[in-house]
Amino acid sequence: MMPAHAVGHAGWVRVSHWVATLSVAALAFSGVEILMVHPRLYWGEAGNDLTTPLIELPISRNYQHAGWTAPAPFFDGDASPRSASRTYDIFNQNGWGRSLHFLAAWCLVVTGAIYLIAGVAAGHFRRHLLPQTAQLSTTHLQREVTDHLRLRIPAATGGPDYGLLQRLAYLSIVFVALPLIALTGITMSPAIVAAWPFLLDLFGGHQSARTIHFAAFAAVMLFLAGHVLMVVMSGFRRQMRAMTLGRQR
Repeated sequence: MMPAHAVGHAGWVRVSHWVATLSVAALAFSGVEILMVHPRLYWGEAGNDLTTPLIELPISRNYQHAGWTAPAPFFDGDASPRSASRTYDIFNQNGWGRSLHFLAAWCLVVTGAIYLIAGVAAGHFRRHLLPQTAQLSTTHLQREVTDHLRLRIPAATGGPDYGLLQRLAYLSIVFVALPLIALTGITMSPAIVAAWPFLLDLFGGHQSARTIHFAAFAAVMLFLAGHVLMVVMSGFRRQMRAMTLGRQR
């Protein structure tokens, strides 16, 4: 049986949690597929296969394929732009990947907006995510860090009684990582930046926005890995009941 003090999760929290879960899964799948088409990240406004990347990821046969003819300059002079023809059959599944990514992104944005509005109105963030006064001490923080590093995870109660590290992680994802993903995502849209050009200045160009978008995505994936591990170690069945059925006796 669940402890008497466990209150479970509110219905709107459970619904938004699972819609967001499906949306993030679709975003991760389609996002990795898009990245496989061009597994290179740059900084600034422009970047292509003939530009030295900031990071190159070995995630498809397009990684360091070197399938190019000798670069040819458009004009005379060393500063001239250069072009080259492909000699390699690259992986390219961009069409459906971008369509799925765009659809899943709007599902997540709408769900996230509802979650934020309901969370503020219901006091969810104030009661369950903002650190409590008793948690704001060096001793408490050190104890939680030590317990997590040693995988000493307390048993789940089925309710949102989060520790300090959990609260900080949730706040970082909800108010930093996910909004950053949304903003950098729309910054990569030519139609959006034509209307709101300040976004390019904010993130330093299309390619910088793409790199920040990937970094924020990686942070969310790292959070999800830790989140699933915590669910499993703290009592998988009880946690799943709480997040699907809600309040239980």
